[in-house]
Amino acid sequence: MRCLSGIQPTGRPHWGNYFGAIRQYIDLQEDNEGFYFIADLHALTTVRQADALRENTINAALDLLALGLDPKKATLFVQSQVPEVSELCWILMTGTPMGLLERCHAYKDKKAKGLAADAGLFNYPVLMAADILAYDSQLVPVGQDQIQHIEVTRDLAQAFNHHFGETFVIPKAQTLVHGAKVPGTDGEKMSKSYDNTLPLFGEVKRIRKQIMRITTDSRPMEDAKEPEGDHLFQLFQLFAEQEQIDEMAAMYRRGGFGYGEVKKAVAEASEAYFADARQRRAELESNLDYVHEVLRDGARRAREAAALVLSRAKKNCGLQESV
Repeated sequence: MRCLSGIQPTGRPHWGNYFGAIRQYIDLQEDNEGFYFIADLHALTTVRQADALRENTINAALDLLALGLDPKKATLFVQSQVPEVSELCWILMTGTPMGLLERCHAYKDKKAKGLAADAGLFNYPVLMAADILAYDSQLVPVGQDQIQHIEVTRDLAQAFNHHFGETFVIPKAQTLVHGAKVPGTDGEKMSKSYDNTLPLFGEVKRIRKQIMRITTDSRPMEDAKEPEGDHLFQLFQLFAEQEQIDEMAAMYRRGGFGYGEVKKAVAEASEAYFADARQRRAELESNLDYVHEVLRDGARRAREAAALVLSRAKKNCGLQESV
C-alpha cells in the first residue's frame, strides 16, 4: 500500500511529534511504499525568513533520517522540489468550491479570532490535496485535527473523477490517536502553541533541566498516588520497559517518594531511548552531502510518480501535454 506523510519545517520536533506521529510514519515504511516529504511550501504561510526556512528544511531531513527513516525503504523529498504538485494544485483549485474552503478549520479559526488570514492559508487544503493525490496515495496517517483535510481531498478527487473520468486514487485516513497521550511540561498536551515541549534533539543537560522543572501537584511525599492520569508517569511510560513501568506504578501506590525521583527516571529513560538517534544525527550532520543526495534522489523518484498522475489529470480535463 502506498502511504504519504508530510512534515512542516516550522521548528524542531518534540516528544509529542515523535510519539504522536513520526514513530508511526516510520513504522509504516516496513510493509508499505512510503512517500515522506518536508512541506516547505506549506511552511511559507508561517515562516517568513528565507534562511530559517532553509535551515529548518535540512534539520527536518536530519531528524527523520536519524529517527529511522530509511531511504532504501521510503522516498524522502522536499515538497517544493516537485513542481508537478503546484501545477496539480491549480487544476484542483479550478473546481474547488469557496464554501468548502471557508468551512476548513485552520482558516475559520483564524478568522474567528480576528487574525489576518492570507490566501495561502485559505488554499492550504487544496495544496494538501495535491500533495496526497499526486502520488496515488492510498493511506494517509494523520492526527485527529487533520481528518477534515483528508475529507476535503476525497471530495475534490471524487468530484474531479465524476466530471472527467477516473483519474485519482481516493485516499483513506489512518487516524493517529497517541499524540493526545503525550503531556507537556505543564501537564497539558505537548504543543509548540503552549510553549511546553521537550525537544527530541539538543543539549542533553539542557533537556534534563527542562524535565526537572516539570510542573507537579503539591501532595505530600508520603501520600500514596494513583499513577494513571499523572503526567510524569505518562511520560515515563513512553520510554520504559513494562517491568520498569510496573515498578514505578507500585512506588506511586506505596507513596513515600518525591517527584524528583520520577523526573530523574524520566530523564534517564528518555536519554537512553534517543541515544542511538542522537548519535546518528551527529554522524549525519558531518555528512550533509549524503543528506542532500538522499533528498535529490527522493525528489527524482517523487517527480516520476507525480508526473504520471499530472499527465493523467491534464489529459482527462483537456489540457495540452508538453511538446
